[in-house]
Amino acid sequence: MRSIRPGHLATRFSALLCLWLILCLSALPVFAQDDLAGLLPVTEAYKLSADVSTPGIVKLHWTIAPDYYLYRGRMKFKGGDGVTLGAAQLPDGEKHHDEYLGDVETYHHGVDASLPYTVAAGTTRLKLSVQYQGCHEVDPKICYPPHTEQLDLPLPANTGSTASPAGNNPLGTALGQLGSRANSVTAGMDSSPLPAEQAFRFEALAQRPNHLLLRWTMPKGYYLYRDQTALKLKDAAGLSLKPVWPAGTRHHDEHYGDVTVYFDQVELPVTVDGNLAGRRQLTLEASFQGCQDGGLCYPLMTRAVSIDLGSGVAASGQTIQTAPEPPPASVGEGPLQVSLIAALLLALGGGLVLNLMPCVLPVLSIKAVSVLESGENRATARRHALFYTAGVLVSFAVLGLGILALRSAGHALGWGTQLQQPLLVGALACVMLAVGLSMSGVVQFGATLGNTGASLANRSGPAGDFFTGVLAVVVASPCTAPFMGSALAYAFAAPMLAALLVFLALGIGLALPFLLIGFVPALARLLPRPGRWMETLKQVLAFPMYLTAVWLVWVLANQRGADAVGLVLVAMVLLAMTLWWFERSRSRGTISKALVAILAIATLVPMYLLAHVSPPSSAAATEEGVVAYSPEKLAQLRAAGTPVFVDMTADWCVTCKANEHTVLDTQAFRDLLRRTGAVYMKGDWTDVNPTISAFLQQYNSPGVPLYVVFPKNGGPGKQLSTVLTSSRVEQALTEAAR
Repeated sequence: MRSIRPGHLATRFSALLCLWLILCLSALPVFAQDDLAGLLPVTEAYKLSADVSTPGIVKLHWTIAPDYYLYRGRMKFKGGDGVTLGAAQLPDGEKHHDEYLGDVETYHHGVDASLPYTVAAGTTRLKLSVQYQGCHEVDPKICYPPHTEQLDLPLPANTGSTASPAGNNPLGTALGQLGSRANSVTAGMDSSPLPAEQAFRFEALAQRPNHLLLRWTMPKGYYLYRDQTALKLKDAAGLSLKPVWPAGTRHHDEHYGDVTVYFDQVELPVTVDGNLAGRRQLTLEASFQGCQDGGLCYPLMTRAVSIDLGSGVAASGQTIQTAPEPPPASVGEGPLQVSLIAALLLALGGGLVLNLMPCVLPVLSIKAVSVLESGENRATARRHALFYTAGVLVSFAVLGLGILALRSAGHALGWGTQLQQPLLVGALACVMLAVGLSMSGVVQFGATLGNTGASLANRSGPAGDFFTGVLAVVVASPCTAPFMGSALAYAFAAPMLAALLVFLALGIGLALPFLLIGFVPALARLLPRPGRWMETLKQVLAFPMYLTAVWLVWVLANQRGADAVGLVLVAMVLLAMTLWWFERSRSRGTISKALVAILAIATLVPMYLLAHVSPPSSAAATEEGVVAYSPEKLAQLRAAGTPVFVDMTADWCVTCKANEHTVLDTQAFRDLLRRTGAVYMKGDWTDVNPTISAFLQQYNSPGVPLYVVFPKNGGPGKQLSTVLTSSRVEQALTEAAR
C-alpha cells in the first residue's frame, strides 16, 4: 500500500475543512428565471377585492389562481390621510419551511382578511395601501417582488368619526368619554378573537397637569397583563412617570407563571415628575400585552396618545405600526445586528476558550492521556484528533438542530437547559464515575483477555475518541466562555443554516487544540515521551472526574432534594459493583457474566425511581439581602423608583458560580448595593421555570447567566455581559441610581 506523508494528509484535511465551510457560507438563494412564459401578471394571479359595507371594518378578499400562493407574513396594510388601521385579522395558513424565508404560512385558492379602521371627522373615503407577495410553485418557479395596490373606497353613510371632541369639557364628561366607546363592542360576542384595537381600548386624559389617568377597557373574557405594560414619554427630557397600579386578579399563566391581570376595565393614575412649565401637551406611549381568556394571546401592542394638559379631554391611543424597541443586548445591539462572519469568529473564539473552563477540563484529561499515549506515532495522533473532532462536531450539530426544532415549534430552550432534567443529571454523574473508575484501573473498557498486557496505546479506539468528544460537549454546555454570549444570541434568533454554522464553529473551536496537535508535527514533538509515569498520571486525572460527579450530585440535590441524592448514590454504588464484577468476570464462565447483566439492570432501578421524584416545595430566597425574582415584585420596585440588579442564574451554570464568587458574593458588592439603594433580585433557573424563561426571551438571552440593571427613573433595563467584573457592575449600578 502506498504511504501518505503526514504533511499531505494534514493539507488535505485542512483543504476539505475550508471547502466545507465555504460551501456552507455560499448557500445563498439563487433565483432561476430561464423561462417566464405563461406566468400571469401579479394582479391576475392574485385578484384583490374589498367590501366596506360593515362600518369600521374593511373586508379584503384575494382570489388566488391555481399553482400560485400568497405569503401570510408578507401582507402589510397602511392607512391614508385621516385613516387609522387596526391589526388585520387573517386566518391561519398552510405551514411549511421555505428555503429562503424559513418557517412560513401560505394561502392557496383564496383568502379573506378583516381590517378594522377609524377615520377622522369629515373623512368620506377610505384610502389605504395593501402590500402582498406570492410565488408560482411549479416550473418556472418564481417569486414576484412585493406588490402594493392603492384602494380608494367610499365610506358607508353611517360611519362616524372617532376623533375626540374639541373644547373644554368638564372632568366628569371626559371620564364619561373614557370607555364610552367600549359599548360598541358587545359583551356577548362569540369566541372568535377580536381585532386588537377592539379588544384593548386605550385612552388617557390629564386630571391635572401633573396627574394623568389612563384607562384600558376590554370586552368580557379579555384580560391585560400588569407586568407586561410599560409607559414612556416622547420628547420629554427631565420628566418621568410614576404609575400606581390598583389591585388586580391573580392568574397562573403558562408562559409567565403567576401574574396579575385585569379584566373588563382598569384605571391607572400616573404622576408626572418634573418641570411642566410651558408645556401644554404630552405624548405618551404605552406598550402592553393581553389575551382572550382560554384563547388567543396578542403580541405586544404599542399605542401613542397626545394628552392636552389643560382641557381635560379624553384622547384615544393610536396604534404604532412599527415594532417596539427591543431591550438592549449586552453589547448594545440586537442579536441579528451582529453579522454572520462576526458571529462565527466569536463562536470559534468561545469554543477555543471553553477548553480552559473548569467544567470541560476533567473530560479533556481523558483526551490528554490518549494523545500522550500516541507518543511519536503521528498516524495515531491524527486518528485521535479526527475522531474526537467528529464527536464534538456531531454533538454540536445534534444540539443545534434540537434547539432549532424546538424553537420552530414554539418552545423555549436555552444553552445548558438539558441539565434542568434530573434524570440526565443523574445519568451524567454515573458516566463520570464510570470514566473515573476506568482511569483508576478498576475496569478496562475495550480490553480483552488476549490484550490485557498490551500497550496503553491499544486500549482506546475510534469509538472511545468519538465518545470523548460527545462527553466534552455535554459537560461544556453549562459553561459560557467569553465571546460566546453574542454568538449564541445570534444563533438562537438567526435562520436555521446560519444558526447551525454558529454551533459548528463552536465545535471547531473546542476541538482545535487537539486538531493542531494531531496535524502539526512541531506541536506533537513538544509532548513528553510516553513511559511508565503515564499510568500514574492517568490515575491522578481520575480524581477530577470524581469531583465532576460530586458537582452533578450537588446540582441534583438542589433540583429534587435528599431523596434524589439517595437514589443516585445507590445507582452509583451499584454501577461501581457492576464494573468491578465485569472486570473479574473476564476469565470466568457464563454464570459470572449473567451476574454482570443482573447488576446492570439493578443499577437502572434507582434511575427509574429518580425520574419520578417531585421537586421539593418552593421556598422564598433565604440569602441575606437577596430578593427572589418575580415579575410582580420587579414591577413594584420599579414603580417605587428603586434601582434593581436582576441576576438570572442556575446551580449547573459554572460561569454563574464564578461570577458569584468573584463579584456578587463579596462585601464590596453588598456595600455597593447599600450605597446606591439598589435591590439585588435573583432568579433560579436550575429547574424548569416558565417565568424565568420568559424573562430570558425578553432579553434575547440564550441561557444563563443574564444580568440586567434597571434604573430608578423607570427607563429600560441595561443588560450586562455574561462575565462580570467589579468595576463594570459598579459603573452600571451608579448610573442606575442617578
